[in-house]
Amino acid sequence: MRFETLYFANGTLGTPAQSLRLHIDTGSSDLWVNTPSSALCSENGSPCKSAGTYSANSSSTYAYVASDFNISYVDGSGASGDYVTDTFTIGSTTLAKLQFGIGYTSSSSEGILGVGYEINEVQVGRAGKSAYNNLPAQMVADKLINSNAYSLWLNDLDASTGSILFGGVDTAQYHGQLETLPIQKESGYYAEFLITLTEVTLGNSVIAKNQALAVLLDSGSSLTYLPDSMTEAIYEVVGAQYDSSEGAAYVPCSLASNSSTLNFTFTSPTISVDMNELVIPVTSSSGRPLQFTDGTSACLFGIAPAGDSTSVLGDTFLRSAYVVYDLDNNEISLAQTNFNATSTSVVEITTGTTAVPDATLVANAASATAGSQSGGTVGGTVSLGTGSKSSGAATQTPPPMLLGGMAALGAGIYYAM
Repeated sequence: MRFETLYFANGTLGTPAQSLRLHIDTGSSDLWVNTPSSALCSENGSPCKSAGTYSANSSSTYAYVASDFNISYVDGSGASGDYVTDTFTIGSTTLAKLQFGIGYTSSSSEGILGVGYEINEVQVGRAGKSAYNNLPAQMVADKLINSNAYSLWLNDLDASTGSILFGGVDTAQYHGQLETLPIQKESGYYAEFLITLTEVTLGNSVIAKNQALAVLLDSGSSLTYLPDSMTEAIYEVVGAQYDSSEGAAYVPCSLASNSSTLNFTFTSPTISVDMNELVIPVTSSSGRPLQFTDGTSACLFGIAPAGDSTSVLGDTFLRSAYVVYDLDNNEISLAQTNFNATSTSVVEITTGTTAVPDATLVANAASATAGSQSGGTVGGTVSLGTGSKSSGAATQTPPPMLLGGMAALGAGIYYAM
């Protein structure tokens, strides 16, 4: 199964402007786009048409940098080609010479807007070169924002738009106060958005407690991936049926109406995820709803086993969290999201150690390293009262899905697209 919930920002590249729809990804650091002449984009059906492509030959402001762009992702997709610079516009903000990759060869029809640490750029990790200014870093260099920091609000599963706000926080989009956690280092470096998970509960049941588990915040991941023991404990409670061939689990669609929440605690802040954010309707390639062998409607469940990989809090978690990524201070600030907020209250992120407004540092926050899980216990489940467990696996395989879109925001204030 290949299931995707993708969140996009609209932008343009080049002179004259070439329109693109870019997949926001906090788990990578490079912006790259497809070229119309690539083998993928030249296929019948024009698979890259909806996301757009970039032609260097059609831009008077294009400049070549190097031929060592070659990126790959954990799902097996990737792209290779040139690094170039050109004019990039997002909202009403324009950057004159932003470096990005061109995918002459790629396996994805969607361009990617990576907004992670610069040390995680392809030319650093693969070519051994110095980092370049990716989008948020270039916004700081061009004095469009004060700090290399931005906030992400995906909104709920049924919403058509969310927001990424560079250099600002929208206090209307979350409940309570932001709580700030340290990002964890990898091999002595800040490279990815890793924070420490300490407890997971489901309703009144403790799934895991007294943990010190490094988890990756990744908007490019559709699902949330937890250690196998935690995942199995959650599946036992909700009656999920795991399909190892798909690497995914299915639950009765009726679980979406259950009032229990899956709660993630990070020393102090707790983010609660409603069941209707974890129970995802899917259909077959012919458009038919999935069913268990007993005829019960089957939905995809938003938690999957991480296996030997780092645990990932993907979109099924992030939709319920308002997240501020402060790369300058190596901190993450979290609050419970305010779904479908109808007003805005944007406050600028400044500079220094207290740059993020309305945020309180968590005292004695637990720490962990990537791939580690220390201490604690896992287990202790209770019934959610969802009725009898459906038997069998889903009888059809869901196709790729695109759920939701992201409205682009920039420079600490809203820019309508």
